[in-house]
Amino acid sequence: MTLPESTEHTAHTDRTFQVDLRGLVDLLSHHLYSSPRVYLRELMQNAVDALTARRALDPQGSFGIRLYADGAVVRVEDDGVGLTEADVHTFLATIGRSSKRAEKIAEQRADFIGQFGIGLLSCFLVADEIHVVSRSARTPGAPAVEWRGRGDGSYTVRTLPASARPQPGTTVTLTPRADAAEWTKPGQVHSLARHFGSLLRHPVTFEDGTSGPAVPVNPEPAPWSQTHPTPGARNRALAAYGEEVFGFKPLDTIELDLPAVGLKGIACILPEAVPSGRRHGHRVHVKGMLLSEQAPEILPEWAFFVRCVVDAESLRPTASRESLYEDDTLAAVRDALAERLRAWIARAAASDPDLLGRFLQVHHLAVKSLAVHDDEILRMLLPWLPFETTDGHATLDEFARTHRTVLVTASVEEFRQVAAIASAAGLGVVNGGYTYDRELVHRLPEVRPEVSVADLDPETLTAHLDPVDRETELAAAAYLARARDALAVFDCDVALRTFQPASAPALLIDSRDARHERTRSQLAREQEGGLWGDILGSLRQEVPRAQLILNQLNPLVRTAVAIEEPELARTSAEALYGQAALLSRRPLRPSESSLINRSFLDLLAHALRKDS
Repeated sequence: MTLPESTEHTAHTDRTFQVDLRGLVDLLSHHLYSSPRVYLRELMQNAVDALTARRALDPQGSFGIRLYADGAVVRVEDDGVGLTEADVHTFLATIGRSSKRAEKIAEQRADFIGQFGIGLLSCFLVADEIHVVSRSARTPGAPAVEWRGRGDGSYTVRTLPASARPQPGTTVTLTPRADAAEWTKPGQVHSLARHFGSLLRHPVTFEDGTSGPAVPVNPEPAPWSQTHPTPGARNRALAAYGEEVFGFKPLDTIELDLPAVGLKGIACILPEAVPSGRRHGHRVHVKGMLLSEQAPEILPEWAFFVRCVVDAESLRPTASRESLYEDDTLAAVRDALAERLRAWIARAAASDPDLLGRFLQVHHLAVKSLAVHDDEILRMLLPWLPFETTDGHATLDEFARTHRTVLVTASVEEFRQVAAIASAAGLGVVNGGYTYDRELVHRLPEVRPEVSVADLDPETLTAHLDPVDRETELAAAAYLARARDALAVFDCDVALRTFQPASAPALLIDSRDARHERTRSQLAREQEGGLWGDILGSLRQEVPRAQLILNQLNPLVRTAVAIEEPELARTSAEALYGQAALLSRRPLRPSESSLINRSFLDLLAHALRKDS
C-alpha cells in the first residue's frame, strides 16, 4: 500500500511545535510510558477513536483498521472520521496549550479511548519522522491533508488533491530508527497488535509485505461475548481463555458483568496459595484495547486469590493509559466486583462443598482476611476454616463439637509451649498466633452460641496440672529452693506438679508480654534515679514471672529432686530449664544459650568424674 506523491498541493512552510518536543519525547520515554512498544497501541487507539466517530456519522458503514510492517516502514490505516487541516493544527501543533476549542473537542471525545495528539507523539519513541495523510468524512469533498512531523520539533502541513486519498480516513506511516528495530520488525508488530488489540470490536488486519494475504489480528470476539451450547461448555471455554491469558489452569472461573459501566470479563481462581497481601495485576481492557496487565486497583486488597481480565466502557485511563484513574467510578466498580466474589463464595458454600473444600484448602488465609471484616462471610465460612489446634489441624466446627470451651493463645510461641500438655489435660486450645486467627476464634460464639471462647493464660493451664502430695512436696523442698536460686536471674519460679505426658520432664510457661515487662523493669532498675528511671518506674507494675513446672511423673525429675549435692542440684535445674526453653521453640536469649552450654558441660564433667 503506497500513497501517490501529488503534484498539486498548497504551498507549505516549516513550522515548529508549540512545546519543547525533545523534552516531551524524553518525558514520554522515561516517565510516562513503560516501554517504546506503546507506540503501536497509541496508533491503534487513535484509529479506534476515529472509527467510533465515523460510526456516529454512518452507523451502517463497514470500517476497519489495517496494519502494515515490512522492516522499512510501519503503517497504520483506518477508515475513520479523518482530520481537516484545522484539526491537524489543533491536535498536532498546539499540544499542551489550553484553548476553548481544545476544551470543546475534549468534551466531544469523551467516548474515545485516548487523545490524538499526545498519542501520535509517542511514535517519536521509535521514529524520527511521522507522516500522516488524512481526509475528513465530516465535509463532503474535503481535500486530503498531509502532515509531516520531525524529531527536531519542526513540521509541515499541506493539502493534497482528492486522488491522494479517495476515501475518508487516516494513514500514519513511520520510518523506524535503527535502534528501534526491536519494536518495528514485522513479527513484533503483529505480536504487539494481537497483544493490545485482540478484544477490539472493529476488524483489524495485518500485512508483512510478502505476497501472503492480510491476516486478522482479532478474529474472534471476546470469549464472554460468544454463545455456547451448555453452561458447562461456557465454563470450560472461559477457563481455557483464562489459562491462555494467565498461564495456569483456574480452580474455577467467575463471570463478571456490570452493565452500568459496560464491564464484562472473568475472574480466575488461582490454583495455588499466594502470600497474604500480595496483589496480583489484572488485565484491563477499555473499549477492547488492552490498557494494563498490572492493574491491582480493579479489586480490593483481600481478593489476592483471583486474577481478572475485564473489558469496560466507562473506566478512565490515566495520562499514560497504562493504569486506571482513581475516581468514584473505579471505586464503585471495585465494590461491585468484590460483591461478585462474595456471591461466588456463598454459592460454593451452599451448593458445591467439594469446590469450597478445595478453595479453602488453598486460600483459607484470603478468606480469613475477608471474614474479619465481612459478617456475612464470617457466618457462612468460619466453621469451615482450618486452624491449628491441640487436636491437630481442624475446622472450628469439628473442634467445637469436642470442646465447648475453646481456649486461644496470643502467639504461635505460646501455643507450642503448651500444646502437648494442654492436649493431655483435655484442654481445647487453638493457635491464635497466625494472622487473623485469634480475632476470628473469638468471634466463634457469634456463629456457634453454645461455644465459649477465652484467652489461654498461665493460671488456666496450671490449674489443670495436678499438685503432688504434701510428703513429696516436703521431700523436694530443698531441691526446689536451690532451683529457684539458680533460675532467679531469669525471673523464673519453680514448682512441682504431675501432668501428662509423663515423658515431658518440665514445662516452661513464659509469655512474650511477661518477658517484655521484665525487660522494662530491668531497664528501670538500671536507670534508677534518672529521669528515664522515673518515667519507667511510674509505669512499673507487678512483674510477671516465668514458671518452670517440673513433672513428678517423669523419672528424670524424680531422680533430680532427690539430689543432695548443691552444685549438682543447681546444674540439673539449669539443664531442665534449658531443655524446656528449647522445647518451647521461642528465640533464646544469649544468657539462656550460655546456660544450656554450661549446664551440659557441667553434667558431662560430673558423669566423667563419677565413672573414673
